[in-house]
Amino acid sequence: MRVRSRIPLVTAVFALLVGLVLIPQATAEDTMSPTAAGTFRNPLNPGPDPFATYANGEYHLTTTQGGSIKMWSSPSLSTLLAADPVTVWTDSDPSRNQHIWAAEFYRFDGRWYMYYTADDGVDEHHRLYVLESEGDDPTGPYHFKAKLAPPNHLDDFAIDPGILQHGGRLYLAYSGINEYHHNGLNIAPMSNPWTVSGDAVAIDGDGGCPEVREGPEFLYRNGRTWMTYSTCDTGKPDYQVWMMSLPDGADPLVPGNWIQHDGPVFARNDAVGVYGPGHHAFFQSPDGTEDWIIYHAKTTTDLTYTNRTTRAQKIGWNADGSPDLGTPLALGATQDLPSGDPGSGTYWINDDGRSSGDGAVAYEGTWNSGSGCAAQCFWGDDHWSDQAGNTATFTFTGTRIALLSVQDTGNGIAAISVDGGPEQRVDFHGPIRTGETLQYLSPRLPHGEHTLRIRVTGERNPDSGAAFVSVDRAEVYTD
Repeated sequence: MRVRSRIPLVTAVFALLVGLVLIPQATAEDTMSPTAAGTFRNPLNPGPDPFATYANGEYHLTTTQGGSIKMWSSPSLSTLLAADPVTVWTDSDPSRNQHIWAAEFYRFDGRWYMYYTADDGVDEHHRLYVLESEGDDPTGPYHFKAKLAPPNHLDDFAIDPGILQHGGRLYLAYSGINEYHHNGLNIAPMSNPWTVSGDAVAIDGDGGCPEVREGPEFLYRNGRTWMTYSTCDTGKPDYQVWMMSLPDGADPLVPGNWIQHDGPVFARNDAVGVYGPGHHAFFQSPDGTEDWIIYHAKTTTDLTYTNRTTRAQKIGWNADGSPDLGTPLALGATQDLPSGDPGSGTYWINDDGRSSGDGAVAYEGTWNSGSGCAAQCFWGDDHWSDQAGNTATFTFTGTRIALLSVQDTGNGIAAISVDGGPEQRVDFHGPIRTGETLQYLSPRLPHGEHTLRIRVTGERNPDSGAAFVSVDRAEVYTD
């Protein structure tokens, strides 16, 4: 991908940007993909390792936070990014209160069970645990229920728990030590949602790379069970999803019963800047008629564990009955909401003034603009400046606004204010260049017309090479 140069534009172009320049709201033809109440754009959350389900009239989402388990809930997929999280679990036990990863939650017999992995600060000490809810609410409260450990792996490294439901029984699937991988696929029987009742068996899944087989997830349809899993190091751009299937009635504890699908079923899409798509889960639309994948991916080819953001898109089914996970869509691509999702009228404002709703942006001072950021930016373009005092002001009608733009090694500190109120300093710097990063989410506001101002301070942290501030996409919430 071509890296944009921060070289000033020609004088004639600059003349158009000097002073107060109001970029008008676009016409219907210019918006190209107008947003209605029935659409949304990714990301859904700035965290990795997502799991989501629809229950009690809302979507519920968890992503890896490290020191706790947090849940975001919203009646529409389009407003999950702006939802306020609820902390559903923290732990005082020093053996399991750090590196809390990859929580998943399932409902059995009127209770919710939260499966996760945690350690004491040493990665190799990761083990599996389960919480139980006090009532029939995925947001809890929860209490600690049990450690999950097959007898043949009582004190072995284990991460990424998932629950297989097959033939009226439950099975614990996870990634851990076996004869094939350090992070390999394992399945063990369960006698109830919190008790492992037998040894784990190892499943030797293909993967296109030697490192890991992790994050097993399951789909059920037409008498078959499909296990999808992630392969390669999650920090690599080639992190991807592979698949196996199990016929109805076959014993999942017999490795030979699992049928390998050739090749990856969900992988990087360089053309739109999507790298490392994986660690996924599946959920259904509110009316139960559609299947969706939720996953994390990155906007950089660098080997990094940062910038893994949560995204979702609809999947299909092939004529042979197998799932068709499709191709990862560009971050920011406008999609139809799941069937039965009420929507909320969320809309975008691009840095060049195009908007799919009641929005506009005005620049004061001299700003660079161009399309050098390509797939890393919404609509392939953005504005940037390092001149102290320059401002970009979004005008919008709604209740909340989110700013997404590139982080860069040469970015500096912005001062952001809403409706002329106090400024908040936000550092746009990143150790590597990444695209469409959530830089700022405003407080909730009374519904109406508001302004958000971004002021270039000319300041930077010691690790940054310059003080540029980038302006790309604003996402406006109207609920």
